[in-house]
Amino acid sequence: MYSINEVEKMYGLKASTLRFYEKEGILPKINRDSGGRRKYTEQELEWIQLVLALRSTGMTIEELKEYMGLIRKGSETLEERRELLLKHKANVEERMAETLAHLEKINKKVAIYDITIHQKNGGTFLM
Repeated sequence: MYSINEVEKMYGLKASTLRFYEKEGILPKINRDSGGRRKYTEQELEWIQLVLALRSTGMTIEELKEYMGLIRKGSETLEERRELLLKHKANVEERMAETLAHLEKINKKVAIYDITIHQKNGGTFLM
């Protein structure tokens, strides 16, 4: 079992974010100890990791809430969950392709600077 402070340090999340995710139904209701402090299990840490992966790839809070709501409804929503994730995956892939295209432009510009600097230095590279 992990305290909210431990989870905060493990994932770089603020405690307020963890409480918000729980309040909004993005995370399941977290059990508490006798003092009322949240205690996170390994299974809940896996949920947090999934939420972080989805958020870091651009899934909105509303989409997360929808996805987690479908999970709570059970196996009759498997196809809906799959479709939601496939749509998100397509969006991520599109953004990745755009980012790679931009990176290629940046790399070309850096190569031009390398050549220009090389020529300016009389054909020798400075280390």
